[in-house]
Amino acid sequence: MPDQDKHAAAQQAVDILHEIATILNCHLDRRTLSICISMIERGVNPEALAQVIKELRQEAQGIRQNAAQQS
Repeated sequence: MPDQDKHAAAQQAVDILHEIATILNCHLDRRTLSICISMIERGVNPEALAQVIKELRQEAQGIRQNAAQQS
């Protein structure tokens, strides 16, 4: 039973954080958000993680733009 309670609590936390992320237009799906939460729980600096996500999105946008220009 305790494992089920932990799982339910974790699921509820992800649901709430996903709603907040949606309101803030963060464009994070539940899986990505869960990964971010797990990383933060393991000691990753949240601000550094946010910066990495921003940089990855910028890189992806640049790649998409280059691919569109080459098409």
